Amino acid sequence: MSFSHPRRSRSIAPVRSGVFLPPFDELADPGIVARLSAEAEEAGWHGVFVWDHVRWREPVVDVADAWITLTAIATSTERIRLGPMVTPLARRRPVKVARETATLDRLSQGRLTLGVGLGSDRFGNEYSMTGEELDDRRRARMLDESLKILVAAWSGEPVRHRGEHYTVDGMRFLPRPVQRPRVPVWVAGYYGNAKPLRRAARHQGFFPVNLEHPNQLAEIVADLTMLRTEIGRDAAEPTTSSPPSRPALTRRRTPRRVPHGGWWSSHRRGHRSTRCAE
Repeated sequence: MSFSHPRRSRSIAPVRSGVFLPPFDELADPGIVARLSAEAEEAGWHGVFVWDHVRWREPVVDVADAWITLTAIATSTERIRLGPMVTPLARRRPVKVARETATLDRLSQGRLTLGVGLGSDRFGNEYSMTGEELDDRRRARMLDESLKILVAAWSGEPVRHRGEHYTVDGMRFLPRPVQRPRVPVWVAGYYGNAKPLRRAARHQGFFPVNLEHPNQLAEIVADLTMLRTEIGRDAAEPTTSSPPSRPALTRRRTPRRVPHGGWWSSHRRGHRSTRCAE
């Protein structure tokens, strides 16, 4: 497999490019994903992000753990950003995620981005088959509560939290992540859903899912800018993703325009083709 250098535009703010990989079937081998990530870094890509699932619908059979895969990426690269895109925090214990994120950020020397979202049972029944919470509203409350714990844990100070779903009674999470003041968090959400945007406004980025037109991204950036201004924060970093096409590694498409810079992530849904080129 080969990666060409991502295209650069002289007329717009810098757009950082990332590869968005499902660790399924052939890509369920962390060694293969690590080698691809090293090649992407050498070619000038800026990030490699992996899906975080425990199951996927047929015909997918093999599914790798996202966090072990990210560890392999971290040890095989030096500059490229990495992270889960996205981790459904409602099916994770926040204290465990606090330890994992700090450890991975230190291993990668400050290159971790944590993508978070509600997740969904519709793509592989991974919640219903394992007894996880199915109610979206309840999972949203679990997500918000987990994020509060993570932000507090990354500070290195004692965490005291008693909430609806989780309790942390004066525990410190040391060592801290390399990044200060915390690991950047990108919140995922579908276009037209206001709640994820409000959540993203409190953090560092937004990962819009299934965009159909560049104008939708421009609308999201405008809404995020307004929301963050209202709470006294700088504009969030927009991130967009191109839709998967054929079941193969296809030619990368660079957006004509991404407002205010940001990231452009290219899906890699297939596992057999051997070329990704301009």
